[in-house]
Amino acid sequence: MIRAPIDNGPLKVFYTDPAASLHLSSRLGIYLQRLRPHERIAVVCLGTDRSTGDALGPLAGTALGKFRSSAFDLYGTIADPVHAMNLDSTLERLRQNTRYPFVIGVDASLGKPASVGSIHLDEGPIHPGAGVNKKLTPVGDIHLSGVVNIGGILDHYVLQSTRLHVVMRMADLIARSLYAAIRTYSNERAAE
Repeated sequence: MIRAPIDNGPLKVFYTDPAASLHLSSRLGIYLQRLRPHERIAVVCLGTDRSTGDALGPLAGTALGKFRSSAFDLYGTIADPVHAMNLDSTLERLRQNTRYPFVIGVDASLGKPASVGSIHLDEGPIHPGAGVNKKLTPVGDIHLSGVVNIGGILDHYVLQSTRLHVVMRMADLIARSLYAAIRTYSNERAAE
């Protein structure tokens, strides 16, 4: 079902901003408030642990999974990543397990030097593999994308040479923000 877009457009925050988690969780909360009662949240964290830069999704999924919440379904962790080889089967499993999913896609991306370290939250699906010229199935009703390094030339090598520290900090921020927004949403829905 088509929803009216959020008036403020995409959100961009840097992982180094002390208020980044507050901004992300607040905007995520706005998206979650539009869910219908029968919709269930599913978070799909894309990427692989075989490439430092592309590990953002699985690291975020692993961190999010530590909260052990029944308020959402989680796909994509370091132990069980969602990547190009199993993306379609994972999405099929999600559709079989969840009748009305509201999917939040999480993935790494490459960008301009001034954007490295930023996290983008926007409506619509993320297009995994686009940064390395792969055409994969789009994922999500909304998505979070972390710019882990510069793009444009030798993107596979750039992803492999990305600093793990930056990726881990971004993944932790994404996980904390998602959990805070989902927890608040779940508590409000339970109080209704």
